Amino acid sequence: MKIDLTETTASKINKALVEGRRAVGTPAVGMVLTLVIVTDEENAYDALKAANNASREHPSRTLVVIKRVSRSPRDRAKARLDAEVRVGADAGTGETVILRLYGEAINHAQSVVLPLLLPDAPVVVWWAVNSPLDPAKDPLGALAQRRVTDAYTAEQPIAELTKRADTYTPGDTDLAWTRTTPWRSMLAAALDQMPCTVTSAEVEGEELNPSGELLAMWLAGRLNVPVKRSLSAGPGLTAVRMETSGGPIVLDRPDGALATLSMRGQPDRAVALKRRETAELLAEELRRLDPDDTYAAALKFGVDRLTGPTGEPAAAAADAAPAESAGTEAAPAKPAAAKKPAAKKAAAK
Repeated sequence: MKIDLTETTASKINKALVEGRRAVGTPAVGMVLTLVIVTDEENAYDALKAANNASREHPSRTLVVIKRVSRSPRDRAKARLDAEVRVGADAGTGETVILRLYGEAINHAQSVVLPLLLPDAPVVVWWAVNSPLDPAKDPLGALAQRRVTDAYTAEQPIAELTKRADTYTPGDTDLAWTRTTPWRSMLAAALDQMPCTVTSAEVEGEELNPSGELLAMWLAGRLNVPVKRSLSAGPGLTAVRMETSGGPIVLDRPDGALATLSMRGQPDRAVALKRRETAELLAEELRRLDPDDTYAAALKFGVDRLTGPTGEPAAAAADAAPAESAGTEAAPAKPAAAKKPAAKKAAAK
């Protein structure tokens, strides 16, 4: 069921939600959280589709905030709110409210969203595009216990990671980090099977993919070894190679779907390592609402330790250098190599 409201208010939207639930025969509110999506008109459809799919695992009230740019100064001086209320089959397993803000209402989005939050339920804010550099200080981010960004959508994603490290607040996370979860789990499991000491590592992936830098930071910080960041044609992350006292360990995924794990003394094994859709990434982040300390440690490790091939900061090298440039090197905190249990313990988020 869909209800369109033009030039409306938050109280009218709440009333429409109640009427909609009664009309479809579900007067009770069975949602576990409020998901606020901040996006633009171009990306609203894809973001809402991902949220609806994720709601099968996490029934939620989804508030989509779309800030519409007015063309004339007169229109920009006015405040206007249009809304589309969806309940029942049109809203997945929860409720959806699409909010289109015009004029002065754009600068007060938190005042529109606040009356629509579910009482006594956690709030998660997801910026599908145009993420703020300091999510916790954003007016909408200040309402949330969990703030989800995606550095991959930024103009300069690697430099974005450096700035995010400076403004990190417990509760912040990024989908670029979520994309590394299967890789971290697989690498930790491989080290668990092979008693050895890791001496160096290399992370290979496409240029301007912040997941490669985050994975390299995680390995360097946990294993305390030098980690090289090299480039490939993609898609996404393509390989991780670790040199150990027991021989090399290689996890290679050239096609973005099926990976091969190679270890000395063991036959090569094919492992499923498919690139996941946004809905799966979002559902993973909604499973936990506590601070992600592992992400924080990885993010802060790379602020001043990743350097480009000419000695310049990795953020500048990755965002400005041509595709044929060499990889980056992560200098270890200490010269000694770490044992495998550190990586195994850090793989779980």
